Order: sequence, then structure tokens, then C-alpha cells
Amino acid sequence: MNYSKELKAHRESRGISQSELAKHIGINQSTISLWEDNKRTPTIENCVLLADFYEITLDDLIGRNMKKNW
Repeated sequence: MNYSKELKAHRESRGISQSELAKHIGINQSTISLWEDNKRTPTIENCVLLADFYEITLDDLIGRNMKKNW
């Protein structure tokens, strides 16, 4: 799956730069760039940091919409 668009959309919807986000979650700006360019996938630990920063669920972070069909 390609989560890069979702990651970028969350950041841009809050009006912050890659550098600002990197400072807030304690990683390098270049790492965020790699995620948003779909050249790397964030670890689950980094996904948790991002979701906590944005105050959203992990499903929301990656744009996962679960519909129960049972």
C-alpha cells in the first residue's frame, strides 16, 4: 500500500513544514521527505508518533476505512 499521500495530506492540513514535523516527533526532515516521496515506509513506532502528534488513530493516519460486512 502507498501511504505517502496520506502522510503528506495530514501534515499539510495542519499547515506545518516537514522540518517542523521532524522537530516535533524527533526525527530527521529527510526521513519525512522519504516517506512522503514513497521511498521509505515509516516503522510502526514512527506511525504511533505521527498519530499521537496529529491526535488521530493509526487507521486515520494511513487512510484506512474499515467497513464491517458481518
